[in-house]
Amino acid sequence: MFNHLTPAGIRPPFAKYSHGVEIPEGMRLVLCSGQLGIDADDVIPADTEAQARLCFANIEAILNEAGLGLSDIVRINAYVTGRDHLKPYMAVRDELFSEPAPASTLMIVSGFAREEFTVEIEAIAAGPARTEQ
Repeated sequence: MFNHLTPAGIRPPFAKYSHGVEIPEGMRLVLCSGQLGIDADDVIPADTEAQARLCFANIEAILNEAGLGLSDIVRINAYVTGRDHLKPYMAVRDELFSEPAPASTLMIVSGFAREEFTVEIEAIAAGPARTEQ
């Protein structure tokens, strides 16, 4: 459905992601705000892996509301608060996404609204255009 772009003339991706993803004409986009690792009862897990799982679960719930799922994600932007949080985040991402993986950016930031948070993830998904009802 999507055209994953990995040109031969540039270095292959460092991890499980595509350099670019082309979305075919006629599809719609769903943009998810950054999600933090907090559950509906305001519980924040202490470890980054559990927070990342919650972030992706929240994104999945948003996408499900639009009739889409994690497999429809074409781009991920993720932010962690230190190098020690890279591996746990990437382990969750790599478990949830198969090849070819979405385009992705991972950045280290100084912090979030509450110091307990170690990861924030935002996503863009694409799916079939809605039919008029």
